[in-house]
Amino acid sequence: MPRRSQAALAMALSGVRVLELAGLAPAPLCGMILADFGARVVRVDRPARGPAGADVQGRGKRSLALDLKRPQGAAALRRLCRGADVLIEPFRHGVMEKLGLGPEVLLQENPRLIYARLTGFGQTGTYAKSAGHDINYLALSGVLSTLGRKDENPYPPINLLADFAGGGVMCAMGIVIALYERATSGRGQIIDSSMVEGVAYLSSFLWKSRSLGIWSRPRGENLLDSGAPFYEIYRTSDGKFMAVGALEPQFYMEFIKGLGLDSDELPAQMSSSDWPKMKKKFASIFAQKTQAEWCSIFDGTDACVTPVLSLDDVASHQHNKERCSFIKNDQGGISPRPAPLLSRTPAVPSCKRDPLIGEHTEEILLEYGFTKQEIAKLHSDEVIGFSKPKANL
Repeated sequence: MPRRSQAALAMALSGVRVLELAGLAPAPLCGMILADFGARVVRVDRPARGPAGADVQGRGKRSLALDLKRPQGAAALRRLCRGADVLIEPFRHGVMEKLGLGPEVLLQENPRLIYARLTGFGQTGTYAKSAGHDINYLALSGVLSTLGRKDENPYPPINLLADFAGGGVMCAMGIVIALYERATSGRGQIIDSSMVEGVAYLSSFLWKSRSLGIWSRPRGENLLDSGAPFYEIYRTSDGKFMAVGALEPQFYMEFIKGLGLDSDELPAQMSSSDWPKMKKKFASIFAQKTQAEWCSIFDGTDACVTPVLSLDDVASHQHNKERCSFIKNDQGGISPRPAPLLSRTPAVPSCKRDPLIGEHTEEILLEYGFTKQEIAKLHSDEVIGFSKPKANL
């Protein structure tokens, strides 16, 4: 893969200037997606020394340390927004308005600005000013009620669905859509990106498939929620796992063949009353071989059986290696390559370490038209912060 410096001009979002107000989880992912595909993303941090706390999604970004609670800091951000294409703000409803940085102010000064508001509950409604986390947004969306095994409480899959899929990814999609529309109209707009609504939209299949009857049984007893023995996870003899997704009859037959069973001697695939018994049978067979042994049986077949890879093993799997699906940064850290893969203008993610808070404050302000005297005054007034990396001796 070419280095970022060689391919930056060829990336799809080259030339797009983004200001990302520092936040947790979803907003940093949104900004990282835009940066990976070529946007020039500035993370606006609260002044402090050192790395950016819990933000591990600073790839390809630069950091400007700016105190927005000071009038001079808010004024500086207004000035920055006049030259920006996108602002990503992750605060609860009303926070930006109190700072004098609401969309009505910033869009008046820059009508082309895309003002993306990424919050849990959205800008209106009963919960608009309430605190929350992924589990709360997932709960309010209805999706959480469908997740979990039989006779167990619902459970969230870490914080992936609401924070990242319904939040960061949906917001990034909204920004790209707004950029596309702006190319015709010349006008920016406000994006109200609610994680509750984002994850609900993500689950459209759940809503639209209810009439098909595939969710008619209690949670954990349906086709796709761990009820079926042919859509399940099984433990191997070495304590690892295999994932089975043999839904279609032809794939199920391949699966049964791989297990060494005779389909004529088994209940019908869709006989749900026999599913618990079949699960026990399949589990006992999987427990007799290692994960590697099962891979040697099922790889190359259409049985829809794959190993459950750990985060330590996934980059070394042959398929992922062949596609270069994982990348390594300058410090040796491994992470997923940006997706999807574009044929002419692929993402070329930065291999550099994440920025320190305030590491690029001066160069960013100079780029946006501040003079060195103005920068010095902001620094002496403790409105901005600088942080330089220590030299390696």
